[in-house]
Amino acid sequence: ALEHVPNSVRLWKAAVELEEPEDARIMLSRAVECCPTSVELWLALARLETYENARKVLNKARENIPTDRHIWITAAKLEEANGNTQMVEKIIDRAITSLRANGVEINREQWIQDAEECDKAGSVATCQAIMRAVIGIGIEEEDRKHTWMEDADSCVAHNALECARAIYAYALQVFPSKKSVWLRAAYFEKNHGTRESLEALLQRAVAHCPKAEVLWLMGAKSKWLAGDVPAARSILALAFQANPNSEEIWLAAVKLESENNEYERARRLLAKARSSAPTARVFMKSVKLEWVLGNIAAAQELCEEALKHYEDFPKLWMMKGQIEEQKELVEKAREAYNQGLKKCPHSIPLWLLLSRLEEKVGQLTRARAILEKSRLKNAKNPDLWLESVRLEYRAGLKNIANTLMAKALQECPNSGILWSEAIFLEARPQRKTKSVDALKKCEHDPHVLLAVAKLFWSERKITKAREWFHRTVKIDSDLGDAWAFFYKFELQHGTEEQQEEVRKRCENAEPRHGELWCDVSKDIANWQKKIGEILVLVAAKLKNTF
Repeated sequence: ALEHVPNSVRLWKAAVELEEPEDARIMLSRAVECCPTSVELWLALARLETYENARKVLNKARENIPTDRHIWITAAKLEEANGNTQMVEKIIDRAITSLRANGVEINREQWIQDAEECDKAGSVATCQAIMRAVIGIGIEEEDRKHTWMEDADSCVAHNALECARAIYAYALQVFPSKKSVWLRAAYFEKNHGTRESLEALLQRAVAHCPKAEVLWLMGAKSKWLAGDVPAARSILALAFQANPNSEEIWLAAVKLESENNEYERARRLLAKARSSAPTARVFMKSVKLEWVLGNIAAAQELCEEALKHYEDFPKLWMMKGQIEEQKELVEKAREAYNQGLKKCPHSIPLWLLLSRLEEKVGQLTRARAILEKSRLKNAKNPDLWLESVRLEYRAGLKNIANTLMAKALQECPNSGILWSEAIFLEARPQRKTKSVDALKKCEHDPHVLLAVAKLFWSERKITKAREWFHRTVKIDSDLGDAWAFFYKFELQHGTEEQQEEVRKRCENAEPRHGELWCDVSKDIANWQKKIGEILVLVAAKLKNTF
């Protein structure tokens, strides 16, 4: 057949596939003579040749087909595979120049795709050289930063991590003083790199942006997590030189000492901070340290001093009341919350603490009146409505709870926390319908997604439930409650690997919010617990009676 149609690429390919490597090589040498414009045949021949011969083959291929980028890219990969990384960049740069000279338009998207393929094939230097060469092509100056950050995200989504790393490196050369680019690059290394790559990047970052506190703090945290407390200390000391009297850095230094049981050091740092950079947060952390260490009198004294300066800072009033509650002095606690609400009438947690105090001592009517007053002062607040509904429900007054919920949803029609509660107020057969309504009103709300996951769980639809749990933590990884329910679910229905995966992902996400989560994480008794330990505690408290 080849004698009749010697220039058929398809026939040559079919013939070559039947041969042993050595014969295939000889046959391909003939094939490229008959079909000198077939890129595919040239590349197939180059793959079978030794390094020296492959170089010659690719040079010949370029002479015959001066308009194809794949030949150039293969040449760069060949040099990289043989340890000649310094040649890679030259080849890619020459490729762009030569292709343009031959009238080829450089299509940025195509080249980025080629770079991603090189990345997946392990040709890191080639992938990075391509990225450097084409990343700026056809981009307006003012669009560069925005476009490059999107390109990097897209590479991460395609799992082309070296491509993303190359984009960040290039963007940082162009924008060395842009904190936002350093931060994006740092988060990339934190999620996809090694501790060393993250720390090396942060070291360069703070040299360029010494005023960016967050970059210093990330560096200190990385050292601390690796168990190197002295190094974390010295990073914070340098950060402090660059940002004198920064509240964030003071408090990070305090946290580092207190979490490593260096209470005296933490105390001294806080005393210094109070004299040279007093802020409400510095005072609050001072009160908290004495409280968790059991020095109640010292905590109360500091709290009183703090309130002289910052009487409109609700957390101080909350702590004052909670310390009194801990000492079982109901009247004093009530007084603290009431005083606090005079100064901070829009602090929702203060209203909740006061109403729960009254409920705890059996004063249901009082608790109800407090919540009504709070809703008058803070209209359309879902948290206050939710507490009002739950107060009636806990008192066994389910009809009143349902009436209040209907009112609440009228006033806050897009509140995820109300809809998620409303689903489970319904009798079982009606829950499905209610969940459809909830998703219509707030389809991306993590509380609603979590409620749907729990609904599938209660119906024993395990795969569906797991899928919705995944969705929930993806949309809001900061919601501790979602992680706790997910973990509890895997403890009952998952393998050890699945349980471990949820725990690990939760530890990486470091959730800070969620009602049930904060009940445990902010409990004084648990102040030294790590994220993984809090997860286990919260999950243990959950009852799947929904």
